[in-house]
Amino acid sequence: MANPVPYVCVRSLVRLLLAIFYRRIEVAGAERIPEAGPLIVAANHHNSVVDAMLLLAVVPRNLRTLAKASLFRHPLIGPFLHLLGALPVHRRQEAGNDPARNAELFAATTATLRAGGAILIFPEGRTQAEPVLLALRTGAARMLLAAESREGCAPVALLPVGLVFHDPGTFRAGRALVLVGAPVPAVDARALAAAGAPEEAVRLLTDRLSEALRALIVEADDRRTLRLLELVEELWQEEADVRPGDEKGRVAWMQRAMRTYRVVLEAEPGRMAALRQELEGFALDMDRAGFAARQLSHHYSPSVVARFACREGLPLLFGAPLALLGIGAHAIPYHLTAWTVRLLDRTAEEEATDKIAAGLLLYPLAWTAEALGVLRLAGGWALTVFLLTLLPLGFFAVAWRERLDRVAHEVRAFVRFLLDRDLPGRLRARRQALAGELRALARAVPELWPE
Repeated sequence: MANPVPYVCVRSLVRLLLAIFYRRIEVAGAERIPEAGPLIVAANHHNSVVDAMLLLAVVPRNLRTLAKASLFRHPLIGPFLHLLGALPVHRRQEAGNDPARNAELFAATTATLRAGGAILIFPEGRTQAEPVLLALRTGAARMLLAAESREGCAPVALLPVGLVFHDPGTFRAGRALVLVGAPVPAVDARALAAAGAPEEAVRLLTDRLSEALRALIVEADDRRTLRLLELVEELWQEEADVRPGDEKGRVAWMQRAMRTYRVVLEAEPGRMAALRQELEGFALDMDRAGFAARQLSHHYSPSVVARFACREGLPLLFGAPLALLGIGAHAIPYHLTAWTVRLLDRTAEEEATDKIAAGLLLYPLAWTAEALGVLRLAGGWALTVFLLTLLPLGFFAVAWRERLDRVAHEVRAFVRFLLDRDLPGRLRARRQALAGELRALARAVPELWPE
């Protein structure tokens, strides 16, 4: 089934916005997405509208997204939902006593699935920032069984997708992984529904979907625990001098580490509390020193410093004039976007959505004002140059600024080394001690960490 033109246009814009906002987006398991046939894509929900944007960008099919009804009235998001053919979900407080409001939704999803289309649903029912999977609602299972209850409908594939983010709300620092799982088995649930036990079938499918999603994401008790888990991963890698190779391998390692954490916490809570305290103290001291764990292994010999200065400093120096032009052309909308998002004072899971939405409105407005100013002050030739160079200079400025941030971080670490040459050694010793305790904990759970 060919994608309609509005859908293709919106998806192209979404891909551009995500590529600008996030430093890296990886997809694993894309080969599991059926090319045709009725499909329900069910994903965890931690990053507001950005979650749906990611799936629209990476799934090569026309997805009819289920979105809360209030979003259809949003002045910026609403028009895009209509262009995408999204379906409104009326929450209990919105639907009131009118059951027909969501009966219309189920009729629309049934018709879409019977026609071989694809539905996107977030079965937790709401977005939230904590790194846990909420209890799933039963909508995905009910939609599958409702579609298949009609004669002539092909089996519906229920596809779990895990969304894993690192620093999701920070421009150009965030990373995202879309991890596609195997379709949820549904043969016995179909048989239960056919035998007159639809509620039992719904619960069976929902429980299986919950297990499948948990296997695809990293669950922690809270965001602070997740940040410490990321530090543990960094310590482990630096001391063992290994890398997982990709984001999928990284997620698998962190899942195993969290299972270890829970096993040891139950068996030896005092030991785990002491380790957590040490990790938090180490993280605080590293932040104060301006070091990352990988930098503790650096050796600041004169030749290393000279090579670094040439390799990183010269591109910064020669690229500065173009970068400053790009920064100047985009400074007004950049700061307006940041100011607007601060005024909104929204929750953590809405940060990326707010930045992208505000930027989508403010950047074109600011560019238009700047273009009119250039036309008035310098004429048509200058306007032509401005318009032709606006986006290339912006992308160049982003790359230049990222390099500058990396260099600045390295320079701060080098200055700390000059001021206290024993500091890296002391921090390395603490890192080694923590890594040793981590290895000891791993040996205590051999079923998770076989030799």
